[in-house]
Formats: sequence, C-alpha cells, structure tokens
Amino acid sequence: MALTKGTGPFGEQSNGTFNFDTSVLKAHTLYLEDCPKRVRAVLNGETIADSRSVKILHETGHLPVYYFPEEDINQDLLEPSDHLTHCPFKGDASYRSVRVGDRVAENAVWSYPEPLESAPPLAGYAAFYWHKMDKWLEEDEEVFVHPRDPYHRVDVLDSSRHVRVLVNGEAVAETTRPKLLFETGLPTRYYIPPEDVREELLVPSDTNTQCPYKGVASYWSVDAGGGGVEDLVWSYQEPIPEAGKIRGHLCFFNERVDLEVDGEEQKRPQTQWS
Repeated sequence: MALTKGTGPFGEQSNGTFNFDTSVLKAHTLYLEDCPKRVRAVLNGETIADSRSVKILHETGHLPVYYFPEEDINQDLLEPSDHLTHCPFKGDASYRSVRVGDRVAENAVWSYPEPLESAPPLAGYAAFYWHKMDKWLEEDEEVFVHPRDPYHRVDVLDSSRHVRVLVNGEAVAETTRPKLLFETGLPTRYYIPPEDVREELLVPSDTNTQCPYKGVASYWSVDAGGGGVEDLVWSYQEPIPEAGKIRGHLCFFNERVDLEVDGEEQKRPQTQWS
C-alpha cells in the first residue's frame, strides 16, 4: 500500500476525511520528491543504475516509482527502442532496453524527454520496470516488489486481546498474546504464536510472496471443518529488521476466516494483502 493506493489519503478507497473538497484533485495527481537513500538496480549481476539523487514519483492510484538521473544510469548497457507510449498526465514516453551479457530486458527503461507543462520536472530522469530487474537495493538492503513509500508505516504491538480464528466453523487458533500489526492502508493483522495454532491442521504450501516492508512470506493451507482452504496462513520466518517482532508467528487472512477479537466477531475486510 502507499500514500496514493488503497485506503491511503489519496487512494481510490480512502476512508479518511479532508477539510476541503477532494473533487478538485486531478484524477492522476502527481507528486515528485527527493529520496535521501542510495538506490541501485541490478540485472544479471551488473549494476544498471546507482544513485544518491533519486526522485520518487507518487501518482494517484499507483505505487511509487523511482526516477534516476540519466547520469547515474550505465548508458553503455542501454539500447534504443522503437517503443513509445503516451501518458495524458506526463507526456510522451520513450523506451530503452537493457542488455547484460546474454540477458536482455526489453523496454525496461522509460523517460519523458519533454514532459507536459502540467507534469513534474521529469526531463533528465528515467525509470525502470521493477520486475525487469533482478535485484533492487536501498542503501545495502534488498527491497522487494516496489519502492518503500516514505509515508507508509508498519507498527507491531504486543497485545493481550483474546483472538480466536475459525475455519469452516472449526477453531484452528486461539490466543491471548497476539502481536497486532498495523500497516498503512491495510486491515489490522493478528500474528499468533505457533504454539497457539493447531498446526496439525496446516498443510505446507509452495507459495511465497514478498513485501517491501516485511520481507518474504511462506504459506500454509488449512484443512478444517470438513474442507480445505488454500494459502490461508502466512508467516515471515526471516522478516526484515523493522518487522522482527512477527518472526515465526502465524497470520490468517481476515478476509477468508471467521475472526473473533475479545468475543466480538470481526467484519471481513475487502482487500487481501499479506
């Protein structure tokens, strides 16, 4: 999630209230700002971009994007492309591919040489499709999925709330010592100690997901109440340091279970993110 996504202040499902008429905002409000971090993009073992002067572009309805100064990109590894696109909010984009040895990332880099007057000053900067690079680093730490939004926050708090999880009517977890994870734009997540989960009902899954704010998650399916539910539970066995308190705890999708907190049944949220 981000400032401009989901229930963030400028997201499509914003659940807060401003003291002005938000209809005056453009459909694609753009905000460009400096990033204080050193950022690197790597393909096939080669650093394609390495900058201490990156910009972050926030756009309503989109995740944040890094824009690198052209001088901080290894131009020797770029190849021109005939691919062109037009954005009504930023202008005409030209593309380049990246070649490193026998690896080619087609049309992986785009830029706006002559952005619209109403757009932020993007001339002289270029952006990369995140998934077309092998690895991204902020300072010396790997980052997953997308840039970390500086307005995104994750708080993990110890709690004594009584949490009970039912799947197909059968209780599969119950605890009074959960760790509650509050994350910008997402429902509260209840991370439960493995000792308080009926692990005999869990079936290991090959699924893994990545989160820029927590790390790499492993999954389990649940066989309970006469039926199975795939990839219902996840855990961060080796979370990034900022989310270390949830290490090894198990979390169920609020959206797909019956969840009781302090005896009160919780309404199922609409958004499903781990």
